[in-house]
Order: sequence, then C-alpha cells, then structure tokens
Amino acid sequence: MTAPLDLDQLRTFVAIVDAGSFTRAADDVFKTQSAVSMQMRRLEDRLGVSLFERTGRTIRITDEGSRLLAYARRMMALSQETLSAFDDDAMQGHVRIGLPDDYAERFLPEILARFSRSNPLVELQIACEPSSNLTEHVEKGRLDVALVSDCYPGAKLAEIVRREPLHFVASSSHDTHNEPVLPLALGRPDCVWRTQGCAALDRIGRRYKVLFTSWSAQIVTSAVLSGLAVSVLPECALRPGMRILGEYDDFPTLMDTEIGVIRSRSADSPVVSALVEHIRESLANLAPPESQARPSHLPDTRTGRPQRARGMVSLVK
Repeated sequence: MTAPLDLDQLRTFVAIVDAGSFTRAADDVFKTQSAVSMQMRRLEDRLGVSLFERTGRTIRITDEGSRLLAYARRMMALSQETLSAFDDDAMQGHVRIGLPDDYAERFLPEILARFSRSNPLVELQIACEPSSNLTEHVEKGRLDVALVSDCYPGAKLAEIVRREPLHFVASSSHDTHNEPVLPLALGRPDCVWRTQGCAALDRIGRRYKVLFTSWSAQIVTSAVLSGLAVSVLPECALRPGMRILGEYDDFPTLMDTEIGVIRSRSADSPVVSALVEHIRESLANLAPPESQARPSHLPDTRTGRPQRARGMVSLVK
C-alpha cells in the first residue's frame, strides 16, 4: 500500500457514517448514490477490508470501518487546517462561549465538532455556569455568546434554538419515587424548573422534601442515579439508569423548557456569527438522547398500567 488514500473517498466515507445512509450522504457530498457506492467499493478494495455491513436497506459500520473512521476524521481535519493556514480570508482569533454544565455534556461535542472543522484557527474559550450567571457575563462583555435556558426568573432569550420537555425523573434501579415523602434533588431556590416541579406536586397534594440543592447538573444527576432523590430535568439531561415518571406513576406533566442563544452587544464579528450559526445547526439536528429511561408503552412496575406515550424533542429550526 504505497499510493496515498483518496481524501474525497474518505470525505464520502465520513459523510456516510454521520448521515447513517448512502442516500443521505450522497446529498451531503453532492454526488449521486451510485457514485457514492462506487467510491466505497474502491476504498474497500484499496484497504482490502469491508467497511460496512448491509442488511436490506440498513447499513452498519464494521470493526475495520470504525478503525478507519478515527484516521479519516484526523486526515480531514488536518486537510482543512492546512487549507486554512494558506487562506488569507480564514477566520482567526478567539471567541468566548458559556453554557450550563447539563447542556455542555449533551450539546457541546456536536457544537465543537462542527465549528472546529470549519474554523480550525479559531480558539474557543468555554465557561460552564448557571444560565443566570452566563447572562450577566454576556451583558457585561465577559462572554461573547451563551447558550442559556428559561430556568431562571426574568429570563429573556434573544433567540430560541430548541425546546425540550421537562420530566420528573428517578433511578430505574430504585423505588425512590414511591416514598411517602418524596425526596427531591433540584436547582437553586430561584430555578424555574424547581418552582414548576414543586408547584405541580403541590397541586396534586403530593408530600415532598428537598434534600439536595445545587446548580451543578452532576450533583443532581448523582443524587438521582444513586436512588437518593427524584429530580426535574429536561430531556437532554437524561442519562442511562434514569426513568421518566409519568401520569401512571401519579406524577403530573410539566411544561416544556426553552433553550436560547444570547450574544454580547460588543461581540459583532464574523467569528461570533459563525459560532452562533453552528449552535443553531447543531441543536436543530441533534437527535434525542439515548438513555435507559422507561419507554412510555411499558407498564409501570407498581400499578401494572401502561404509561402514556409522550413525544421526545420538539425542535425549533
């Protein structure tokens, strides 16, 4: 294997993996489906391995394909960085972005991947704090852009980029939600999610006690997964080992939460505008999280009745 690999073939290969199908990848790389298929046959012949397993209309990347994917992404990134280094018009500099830690784990990987691939010479400075703090930082010019939610009083989101259902959630391995006095792990007292959850429990006459208070998503999540408490979380914050508590668990439905982008008045630059656009695209196309939350059609273990089906994520494009 002395001849170099074809970067265009690698680009198509990555597009297939990201899109999940040859058909959608063909649209992404502006080729016909037959041209995409031919490129993959040539790449497989070049490497002497099968990159995809095909079962009917579905495809799955092979172990050899997974090995290639890491190299292909690095080669594409290096190619883009090289081109940018010789492009006098390439964006450079730095941009300061902030977001809460519960959003960082779910949204940041996609945002970083999209933005860094297109702007490899731009440095991102990232802060993780509660939405209310981030709003103040933006207003005072300490941050250029922030991804925040409506979970604090007086929140005025400049541009809504995503809406997510709020849920009461508990550990799927514990029976915490059936305790006579419901233990809760929630955000700080001024958190709107906390206020909404407590008000909903008050309306149905459910007794509860707040045992853990923190703005840190990691602390709240740990309390839930360990079976110490129930919490109120947006769908993006669901983790393996959690279950959603629905009406057949005798828990009320909560209103959706809105996620928006705000930017500093002084941060009017092409770099900031590019980052905001990548945030829009990333959150509009992001699939719901994979978790072990109990599917809505399965029976509740306590009542034996099926849970009511609920929608996953409503996107605002």
